[in-house]
Amino acid sequence: MGAPADNDTPLKQQLRGIIFGTNTTAGRYFDLILMVCIILSVGLILIDTIEPIHQAYGGVIRVAEWIFTIIFTIEYLVRLYCSINRWHYARSFFGVVDLVSILPSYLALIFPGANFALAIRILRLFRIFRVLKLLRYLSEGNILLRAMVHSSRKIFIFFFSVSLIVLVLSVIMYVIEGPQNGFSSIPKAMYWTIVTITTVGYGDITPQTSLGQAIAAATMLIGYSILAIPTGILTAEISQEMGRERDLRKCSNCGHKGHDKNASYCNHCGTELESLELEIEQKD
Repeated sequence: MGAPADNDTPLKQQLRGIIFGTNTTAGRYFDLILMVCIILSVGLILIDTIEPIHQAYGGVIRVAEWIFTIIFTIEYLVRLYCSINRWHYARSFFGVVDLVSILPSYLALIFPGANFALAIRILRLFRIFRVLKLLRYLSEGNILLRAMVHSSRKIFIFFFSVSLIVLVLSVIMYVIEGPQNGFSSIPKAMYWTIVTITTVGYGDITPQTSLGQAIAAATMLIGYSILAIPTGILTAEISQEMGRERDLRKCSNCGHKGHDKNASYCNHCGTELESLELEIEQKD
């Protein structure tokens, strides 16, 4: 673990209240301005891939892109400067996202020349990860992300079970239909099974025998039932995460817990509460 930032000056505290807090006017304006910059920057990346626009306004887009890159660089450095635990922030999900959102623009500078055109294009497209910075301002998105992480083992077991079902059905269809009906190999049969079990049904490969068609119908029904399982797993985890988020803050006056995540004051004694973002930052 990294050591907490030393010399916690009033300037750092003020910056921390603006950048990590949302209960102050300055903090809300900062979040709003940053969200607008993120959306505009991602929009520039998208329209820059349209060849006529790139040819006509490529120079203007590059200048605007560097302006946004400098803004995000300053934001990243200030977050490092005022974080209570700098190393923890740098290794956190949002710390990595903040770094990845600015790094491609600087890395592209070390690959000049036509021989590195593909590398530059790939690096520039990596800037689209800036859109992940918006998750910082979507508390529901954070809940969903944590729910997916906590349910990852259950979801892995689920997908492993589905893979076994796909393999068994593929072998059966390969044996029943055979190469003459388009099932030329087990991998080809697996492709058909996945397309059928997800109810996509491209129709490029279709069973011709009565038994094969019956198995295809059963596979479609299995697909519909399978869709409900990961949904149920995520729903249960999201419910638990919402309960955990309500318990994050504790009133400094009466010690009451279980406040709503949007509450500014204790619903038991009326004492002003720490902002949720500041409390998380201090715990980190």
